[in-house]
Amino acid sequence: MAIASMTGFARVQARVSLGGEEQFGYTLTAKSVNHRFLDLQFRLPNGLDAVEVDLRRLLKENLIRGHVDLTLSVDRAAQVKAGYNRELIAGYLTAFDAARREHNLKGEPDLNAALRLPGALQTEDRNNTDMSALAASVLEQTVPLLEQLKTMRAREGEALESILRGTLDRLAAATASIAELRPEIEQRSQERLTQRLTAAVGPEFNQQRVLEEVAVLIERSDISEELTRMTTHIEHFRELLTMGGEVGKKLDFLLQEMNREANTLLSKTAGINGKGTRITELGLAMKSEIEKAREQVQNVE
Repeated sequence: MAIASMTGFARVQARVSLGGEEQFGYTLTAKSVNHRFLDLQFRLPNGLDAVEVDLRRLLKENLIRGHVDLTLSVDRAAQVKAGYNRELIAGYLTAFDAARREHNLKGEPDLNAALRLPGALQTEDRNNTDMSALAASVLEQTVPLLEQLKTMRAREGEALESILRGTLDRLAAATASIAELRPEIEQRSQERLTQRLTAAVGPEFNQQRVLEEVAVLIERSDISEELTRMTTHIEHFRELLTMGGEVGKKLDFLLQEMNREANTLLSKTAGINGKGTRITELGLAMKSEIEKAREQVQNVE
């Protein structure tokens, strides 16, 4: 199973028979972007509110995460029988006229604004059968719509996986390079600490005691554990990519852990000249790769 992106778009167009030879068309679109959870938003014509429950069920059965906008647009020809709420529009016009006279204002009512009021446009009772036919058709067409959306999200997921595997290769290479430099860095660190302690305590101080203190400090500055954990995180990341499915949150957590190891590695090797400068360069490059990967992972389902 491959990973999937949360970015996708799908559209289907269909026609509905209203009895006899009368038909009208509609367009159903679904657009998804990244989101921490599954967030569903519907834009449906008046009279189709009841079908939202079934649409929501279908989307939950097919998608795991993402903000999804599902929009149903009905052809104008299908709306010729639609009416308007006369009582609501009349109330709007009366209120507009009263406010204009009371405050001595100029202006004319805006019909477009009035018809955008909730409930202003209505479907006449004689179209209930038509709306039922439309609802049934929409549910039927939602199945291929979701297949199309999942196909696009899977294709985007393949591109994301390729980018992330490239990042992992570079992180692994940087980790290996630092591991090769580690023995020399530890030697440099020991020499520096010995010089500082000897200068601080003077030549009469017990040399054995100095070496013991140096050994303790070297152990605290050892980066072998950070390198081991970084390698483990990289391998785990690869395994999750291969496993696929709902792994976006796990990948993000692993990248946080990798970033922590890179920060610790940089902290332990700070101030060491020579090859230590090269470790700093590699550590900063690792942090840059990790940050880029985190941006990509935000869009993994």
